[in-house]
Amino acid sequence: MDSLLVGGLVFVFLSTATSTGLIVRARLPNHHLNADSKDVIRLATAVVGTLSALALGLLIASAKSSYDNAEVEMRTAAARILLLDRVMAQYGPETDNARQLLRELIEKRLSRGWTAETTDETSGKAVGEYQDIETVQSDLRSLAPKDAAQRALQARALEVSGMVAETHWLLVESGKEGLPWAFLTVLVCWLSLLFATFGLQAPANPTVLSILFVCALSVAGAIFLVSDMANPYVGLVHVSDAPLRSAIERLGKP
Repeated sequence: MDSLLVGGLVFVFLSTATSTGLIVRARLPNHHLNADSKDVIRLATAVVGTLSALALGLLIASAKSSYDNAEVEMRTAAARILLLDRVMAQYGPETDNARQLLRELIEKRLSRGWTAETTDETSGKAVGEYQDIETVQSDLRSLAPKDAAQRALQARALEVSGMVAETHWLLVESGKEGLPWAFLTVLVCWLSLLFATFGLQAPANPTVLSILFVCALSVAGAIFLVSDMANPYVGLVHVSDAPLRSAIERLGKP
């Protein structure tokens, strides 16, 4: 689900919960909201507030971890691409075709995006990314080394190309993980309960309503950031493809 939509829905839920609390407050008898009642409400909501803070903290930590791992994977993939190209360059001109295929693979990745669906989809004569790297590997296997040095370079190139292929399949397997939606749903329910109690205790004046609006917007913004960072290759907060763009400038050089 789009991160902006998730944040917007959370804001709507929290605003609705606050409005519900304000409506209920206007209809309750006065003795239901005396000092003793409000003390009990505050104690009860303090427990839910603590749980919500812990849950939101865990979600933020999980999303940040996913983002950091994706950033490391991006830099590692760029380094492996460059290493593979240099190993093939050392082998000799026999690898020129494989080096060109490798460059085309990176250009395709940069143009198609980072989701598993776009990297593996076929379009006209353009095959999926996994087929591109398999073609590079086939070219490497078909080489006929003339001496021990070329045999070592061929083995090293096949090893590194296997790592590049592994990176692709890791993207495919992890591309649909995203947020733990059941966890997020429970968190939003807790937050809605909190904002409902805020409305239940708050006088309906412009100052209080403005503060509650800003609070709801802030919480929705936090959920948006968590949702966006949990999908680090797409969205507004995404991993930069600068390492690959830098790598492609070095590919194919003697």
